[in-house]
Amino acid sequence: QVQLVESGGGLVQTGGSLRLSCAASGSIFSINAMGWYRQAPGKQRELVAIIARGGSTNYADSVKGRFTISRDNAKNTVYLQMNSLKPEDTAVYYCTANPVPGTPYWGQGTQVTVSS
Repeated sequence: QVQLVESGGGLVQTGGSLRLSCAASGSIFSINAMGWYRQAPGKQRELVAIIARGGSTNYADSVKGRFTISRDNAKNTVYLQMNSLKPEDTAVYYCTANPVPGTPYWGQGTQVTVSS
């Protein structure tokens, strides 16, 4: 089992920045990729960014150039630096950890609200 604890969400004005953190504990030796998804009210959960253990990354087109995902393997923590935030970034952000083999683990979610 893997436990994920997210932090760093909150309320910010358009153009502002937030940094999300997600600390993993438990059977972390099995984790390969870690990442962030988000879900806005009335919408499906969507991928924001993902980072492999080796450091390769993938971003949603909507956040490229504004968001940066990083990972500290020594601390078993993944970060999401969000800059130039827009109202459409408002959502609950979920951390995910993908074990190999196995099914993804999910955090409890953290609310990000961007006011116009």
